[in-house]
Amino acid sequence: MQFEWENGRGGRSRAVIGKLFGLLMLLVTLLGSGGATEAADPVVRIGILGLDNYQSVAFTQLFHDPKAAGDLAGIRVTAAFPDEPSPDIAESVENLPKWVQSMKDFQVPLVDSVDQVLAQCDAVLVMPVDGRRHRKLAEAAIRAGKRTYIGRPMAASLEDVAALLKTAEEAGVPLWSSSQHRFSPGFIGMRNHPEVGKVLGCDVYGGCPMVPHHSDFFWHAVHSLETLYTIMGPGCETVRCLSTPQAESITGVWRDGRIGTYRGIRQGGVKYSATVFGDQGVSIAGVYGHGIPVKGVAPTDDKYMGYEGIAIEIARFAKGGPVPVTPAETLELYAFMEAARESRQKQGAPVAIAEVLKRVMTK
Repeated sequence: MQFEWENGRGGRSRAVIGKLFGLLMLLVTLLGSGGATEAADPVVRIGILGLDNYQSVAFTQLFHDPKAAGDLAGIRVTAAFPDEPSPDIAESVENLPKWVQSMKDFQVPLVDSVDQVLAQCDAVLVMPVDGRRHRKLAEAAIRAGKRTYIGRPMAASLEDVAALLKTAEEAGVPLWSSSQHRFSPGFIGMRNHPEVGKVLGCDVYGGCPMVPHHSDFFWHAVHSLETLYTIMGPGCETVRCLSTPQAESITGVWRDGRIGTYRGIRQGGVKYSATVFGDQGVSIAGVYGHGIPVKGVAPTDDKYMGYEGIAIEIARFAKGGPVPVTPAETLELYAFMEAARESRQKQGAPVAIAEVLKRVMTK
């Protein structure tokens, strides 16, 4: 029997069985590919609260891109609550209908309440352009146990920032907030730039419009001050701010003696970048959205990242990764801005961040 199996009829039988086995494997492969396609479908569901902020659209576009790869793959915005516009913020009123339509174009289901979003997602983006709305929305997400990202500014006041971080800590729910500028390659890449070495100081600059409904530097200066902290790291102790109609000048002194400054441009041309001083050299930083400079030249013909850098961080976070910016650094950053506001009111007198935090934490 063994001889027949290996030769003659046995060989033909084996060939037939082999063909059947091949067909079976093909069928398994086809079925498996369907299963693989299903498995490759986004399994991490994002819910968005607030659609008057263009970033809601930008992140959705990146997550829903059919060519999304790497960290951006496997993410889907499954529900969004437009919320109401803020009547005293013109861009909120003007932009909400446009961004709602954009979300419809991306086939994102729009729902009528926060609770409906929370029931249909794994992680939440709190995105109203108005920081005054963030605390209430984020607290709802935290109560529901949802990993939460808050668009800039985290809130309109330091009290709300501290309260949100405390609520999240007590609930054991990961929470973070950041400007997209923090993850622009030409800014974050200055931390270990070979032409700079260890960072000894940094001068950043950018636009600085102010509004009556947010603490002075929370509204827009947060972009550049995030850049300052991205490059310098935490550890600032005292802050001074001098102000004229043309510009705001903020100087921070770190506990190790390093100095970081911010020039808030209020008149004239506006750009966003920095000069970085290190133990190996001095270099300009990159241009927002582009890569690190080489021999003092910042590239502008490379891939423009824009919101992609922070979208990647959001995706990693939504998939279970750690918060990209620690609560301690976030609290210090907003305390830095509040200290600058107080110094501005005191005509440039130094204000200790520890004193600002002491007051807010005892309320």
